[in-house]
Amino acid sequence: MAGVLALTDEERLRSEEWTEIDGDLKGVEPGLARAVVSARVGMAKADCPRSHYWRVPEDVDCFDDIPYLDDGIRGHKLDVYLPHDAVLRGGHALPVYVDIHGGGFTYGYKELNRNFNVNLAEQGFAVLSLSYRPFPQIDFLGQLRDVFSAFSWIGEHLGDYPVDSGSLFITGDSAGGTLGLYALAIESSDAMSRAFGIERSGLRWKGAALVSGLFDLTSYVDLAAGRPPRDPAQVFDGWEVLAPAMFRGLVGDAEHYVDLGTLTDEVELPSVFLNTSSDDFIECHSLRLASELSRHGRDFELHDVYAPKGRALGHVYPVCMSWLPESQETLRRIREFSYGRI
Repeated sequence: MAGVLALTDEERLRSEEWTEIDGDLKGVEPGLARAVVSARVGMAKADCPRSHYWRVPEDVDCFDDIPYLDDGIRGHKLDVYLPHDAVLRGGHALPVYVDIHGGGFTYGYKELNRNFNVNLAEQGFAVLSLSYRPFPQIDFLGQLRDVFSAFSWIGEHLGDYPVDSGSLFITGDSAGGTLGLYALAIESSDAMSRAFGIERSGLRWKGAALVSGLFDLTSYVDLAAGRPPRDPAQVFDGWEVLAPAMFRGLVGDAEHYVDLGTLTDEVELPSVFLNTSSDDFIECHSLRLASELSRHGRDFELHDVYAPKGRALGHVYPVCMSWLPESQETLRRIREFSYGRI
């Protein structure tokens, strides 16, 4: 795989703080492995220069690498971020966000979102940031099961922290937004829980803040089922190789809920905040989900930021570039949305 890599030694060393590159690909079919490495390297190339601006402020307390499953797997750990003021005050008043990182389902662990997590904590939230196993260690359905294993741990341990267990929200960006939407829907529907074969956690969710999610999976599930994609323009380069194995678990009973119209009609979702930007390459996914939420009378807010001339925002800007004024405004709006619903 060395010939495929385009990272410098410094970039590789730095990016391995938050992701796999090729260390988990032993025994993977060569064509699939090349597609995974290509995706990971492209994302690492973008994140490495941004990572020099990531920070952990003194007013946020971090509790790192807590296993939610005791199997020693890196993808089965979570971090807890608490405003230091809430630790000093004690009690159980702090609302909670559970963060699911993005990375095209192939890239990243919880460390990728550390900067976003501390910025969210500074807005007055406890943040529990979880890892899940990246593809091809596990497929999309397996990643959802990892998320629910983390939910189970959270349900057992929330009382250990100065948080309000009745004020829980999910956040996720890009692929994490996809996982967040499906997790929230499963938590809200016995029928969807049965279709996916995932038991509901019993946590009481107030809503979700989803950033630049890949919400319409229909064309990818088509590929997994051996059908031509209904919208070939929505299939990213290389994903014709990745999708069949990544989304095979959604072929069958779960496929009924892949259609956003069906999901938003049949599942009574709690409140949803959607963020994207005019130069986000999957902006249309947030707009499509917003349209379906509106059509079915669900409570949601859409925050679609126009990128001014000469200043790019792009994909998941509040997560990977939290220092931008536009990112700080998005974080403020997430706070306003969340505190207005508790």
